[in-house]
Amino acid sequence: MLRFGTLVVAVALALTVTPLVASAQAPSLNWGSQVNPSRCPTDQGYRYLEINVTRKVDDDVAFTNAVPNSGVPWAVRDFNQHIQVWHIGVPSEGGGERFCALVRYQGSFTTIQGQPAPGGSGFLVGGIDGSFEGGYRLVFNADERSTPSEKTQGHIGTFGGPIGLYDWLGFYFTNFIVDSSTEPDWWGWVYHGGNNGAWVNAIGGVNQGNITN
Repeated sequence: MLRFGTLVVAVALALTVTPLVASAQAPSLNWGSQVNPSRCPTDQGYRYLEINVTRKVDDDVAFTNAVPNSGVPWAVRDFNQHIQVWHIGVPSEGGGERFCALVRYQGSFTTIQGQPAPGGSGFLVGGIDGSFEGGYRLVFNADERSTPSEKTQGHIGTFGGPIGLYDWLGFYFTNFIVDSSTEPDWWGWVYHGGNNGAWVNAIGGVNQGNITN
């Protein structure tokens, strides 16, 4: 009987602990499903890939408010960026054409000494390394440049940061109706810091986890 009672207690403890373990899991973000051509509008019945390029960005700055780039800089990051722009039609009024941009980031980050932690609690030591990924989807109106300053297919090189969220638009377009305060249709990034935690920042006020010392 004693053995049976011990087994019952052990099972009860296991059932009690399991939800606590699950709740301690690192935050995650299913960003790939959002930065996907299937999410681009097709109101006018077509979607044509106009621009498909990659570039490397060094020494960019990660801010506590990712969109727009504001708040406190908390990390330096290097990443590869994949930019796709789909031509999806013409505006209902006004000039230009209508486009859907899908911009994906994958790279690494290093924290800056003494800055507030991105999740809003505590301050950072410098040199915490990790990886990050994510991106944004932007629907906008613009005129295409007859002679773009960068090629429209393939790798366009390495760029030094910090860069703006929409700095690449000027390579290919004029009269685009976005500015530094414009929020994309969707955006989100997830930072993986190993034993130092994980942080997710995304549209809709999502601010989950933290990178800590």
